[in-house]
Amino acid sequence: MKNNDRGSWHHLHTDEVVHLLEADLQKGLSSTEIPKRQANFGLNVLTSHKGTPEWKKFLLQFHAPLLYILLVATAVTAYLGEWVDASAIFAVVFINALVGYLQESKAEKAIEALSAMVVTEATVRRDGERLRVPSKELVPGDVVILQSGDRVPADIRLFQVRNLQVDESALTGESVPVQKHADPVSLDTVLADRKNLAFTGTLVTFGQAEGLVWATGDRTETGRIAWLIHQAVDLSTPLTRKIAQFSRVLLVIILALAAVSFAIGIYQGGSMVEMFMAAVALAVGAIPEGLPAAVTITLAIGVSRMAKRRAIIRKLPAVETLGSTTVICSDKTGTLTENQMTVQQVFAGDKFYTFTGGGYDPKGEVSEGETPIEGTAPPALLECLRAGLLCNESRLIQEGDVWKVDGDPTEAAMIVAARKAGLVASDLKDEMPRVDSIPFESEHQFRATLHGCGDRKSCMIYKVGALERLLERCESQLNSDGKVVPVDGAQIRNAAEQLASKGLRVLALARRPAPDDQSRLEHEHVSSGLTFLGLQAMIDPPRLEAIKAVAKCQAAGIKVKMITGDHLLTAKAIARQIGLHGGEEGEELIAVTGRELEKMSDDELSNMVDGTVVFARVAPEQKLRLVKALQARGHIAAMTGDGVNDAPALKQADIGIAMGITGTDVAKGSADMLLTDDNFASIEAAVEEGRGVFDNLTKFIVWTIPTNAGVALILLSAIFLGTQLPAMPVQLLWINLVAALLLGMFLVFEPKEKDLMERRPRDPKAPILTFPLFMRTGLVTLIMLAGGLGMFLLEIGRDKPIAEVRTIVINTIVVVEIFYLLNCRSLTHSVRSIGIFSNPLLLVGIVAMILMQLLFTYAPFMNRLFHSAPIGLDAWLRIISIGVVAFLVVGFEKWVRFTWRHQAAEGERGVV
Repeated sequence: MKNNDRGSWHHLHTDEVVHLLEADLQKGLSSTEIPKRQANFGLNVLTSHKGTPEWKKFLLQFHAPLLYILLVATAVTAYLGEWVDASAIFAVVFINALVGYLQESKAEKAIEALSAMVVTEATVRRDGERLRVPSKELVPGDVVILQSGDRVPADIRLFQVRNLQVDESALTGESVPVQKHADPVSLDTVLADRKNLAFTGTLVTFGQAEGLVWATGDRTETGRIAWLIHQAVDLSTPLTRKIAQFSRVLLVIILALAAVSFAIGIYQGGSMVEMFMAAVALAVGAIPEGLPAAVTITLAIGVSRMAKRRAIIRKLPAVETLGSTTVICSDKTGTLTENQMTVQQVFAGDKFYTFTGGGYDPKGEVSEGETPIEGTAPPALLECLRAGLLCNESRLIQEGDVWKVDGDPTEAAMIVAARKAGLVASDLKDEMPRVDSIPFESEHQFRATLHGCGDRKSCMIYKVGALERLLERCESQLNSDGKVVPVDGAQIRNAAEQLASKGLRVLALARRPAPDDQSRLEHEHVSSGLTFLGLQAMIDPPRLEAIKAVAKCQAAGIKVKMITGDHLLTAKAIARQIGLHGGEEGEELIAVTGRELEKMSDDELSNMVDGTVVFARVAPEQKLRLVKALQARGHIAAMTGDGVNDAPALKQADIGIAMGITGTDVAKGSADMLLTDDNFASIEAAVEEGRGVFDNLTKFIVWTIPTNAGVALILLSAIFLGTQLPAMPVQLLWINLVAALLLGMFLVFEPKEKDLMERRPRDPKAPILTFPLFMRTGLVTLIMLAGGLGMFLLEIGRDKPIAEVRTIVINTIVVVEIFYLLNCRSLTHSVRSIGIFSNPLLLVGIVAMILMQLLFTYAPFMNRLFHSAPIGLDAWLRIISIGVVAFLVVGFEKWVRFTWRHQAAEGERGVV
């Protein structure tokens, strides 16, 4: 074989392709040549990439700075003989790692799905004989024979074509099957317009062809997409990035505090062992051990909620990511649209008619302007629809409540339109049986059929095709009354332009009487003397649910962009119908094509990507590049899609959303989330759930930080004062784990707040804790310090046993947590405004925590395990009073902040 740059075969003539591939069109390759080429090019399969071993996935769960501290503390505590403390600390670390490992699946399915697409059989010509061979045995230079129903087994340069149509929607996004030919096309032709090539995994829907294999396995377009998927980076989510950043800051603070406490203790004369245990206690108390488990469980509950709303999460952090999304890049075909061609308007008899309904469901109305047509349709309209119904090779099939098409979507659209006007295919075909036909050919751009006489005065020829091929052959037309009048070419062209400007695909229809004895239909029979019947204009219509969902997303501050392989006019028309806009409603819709993108530098693309709404005729690499450009501008990008061509961008996006029903296995394997109903409207529900998850996670973090910070300050203050430790490491672990699970975890069941979808998207660069929340955590930390340390010094001053004093301190911390938990149910509103009983599970958790603390305080086995002791009623009264004070102080702070913010908002509107 001669060398040729991959991807440039479409501009070559057949003889050049034969020469470069060293092929034989008549005999095919010889049986002796096949093994040589297989040794050179390999089998026609995709290379699979090994995933991360399971043991490594588990060990990576320990790869967190805060866990390093606990692991070191475990080892040193065990070395010092404190086996209970060491076991408790390690148990916490191990449980967190196990939960993370079980919840997060890292299996890579995209490559395997792509490989499955090429495991087919192919018809080839070898040694002059026609054979069926496994597609994996194909090599460049093989002559492949394609026919209707075949899945294309390799990338093929066609050299002989008979009415070949190929469904490339999964690869290019083209709504309807592509008519193929064997002629060379220009070198700069985009992928979707290389009509002399057939691509791996696409489906032949009509016709026959022969072609030469020019690429196999990883070298095919499908293989290149597999490589793009493998190259795309699995990004961390906003939450994991913020938690990682928070953990790094916390690590430095904790180590600094532990070092300071150790140094102060040594300076004051304490022993090395005692001061090390004090430092361990401070570290254990300051580290929020329950945070990783809380994040995982919160996200898992979010997964369950979203599944009930028809959104299946494949990767756990995607729950939160969607809630932080600032831009959604959506494929058009099958995602925003029905993926079912629909006739929307017909021009017949000098008038325009509008058809309602969508898809293949024949329910709908026909109207002239605003007036619905009652009874029998006008004769000119009926004849136009009759032509589309009879000059047709497809069938409409009803399966239960679902209507499907057997054949071409464009022909199906004409069947459905005729059905809406009362014309039934079976009745008409009985009345006017077909005698002969001229099949559609790309060079002629029309189809024609000859029908028998029946009860009519003469037989009839019907013709459907491109306007420019039909109009010049028409001598007359039907007027509004159905009478034959001279053809008005200017009027018809003007009508066609009006329809095309809306992004509609326009087909012209005509007829001509035939002699009663005519039995064959030739080209000369339809080359002149035709009567123009009308124009049928169709489009793949938008989903009604998608229109509402897009509006809600844009109202929530989320930009929606259409990225499609379809034509620019069609894409813009759909975008307008859906209501897409660049910023403010009514703003001009900006659209660019893939060819324009090719000429842009990365900087130029970055500057224009924010304001552009529609990207048409784009290739897979360009989708991937667009997502990267949005991410480079700081966006949290979501990508929706269902085809093979969407897979690389789905994987690169912060969250990839695939269609569960119509989506290819490749798209599903690359996505973070699947929509089980293929409904764009489910995305809006998922956004709401994602925002709710982040909101509740923020509440948990705001609740848990003061506990850890307060405990650390209590211990540090005690060391400064030279007293005994107010709490032991194992007691602090009890607080961090049990309280987190029984109290904090029930915050995830908080109902979504009413104004959730009225908020703008969170700034991806904003910290988890805003300044007001940071100040609130500081306030509660000081309350915790004053209450805990004050109770410790008070009880020590009364000469109570150290075990009883420490029990009082632990209960003080827990009671403050309980009262503060009620404040954290809403970060801005009061408990009364959201309803005390609106989250009954949280109340159950509070009761459970109180019972656990009673066990901790009074059960002998708990006293032995946690070094606790029973306390008196007077101590409980003092403890509860501290909790009440904390509740009232935080409630007052929220009221002051809400009042100030409300007055500021009123002032901006000119009310104050």
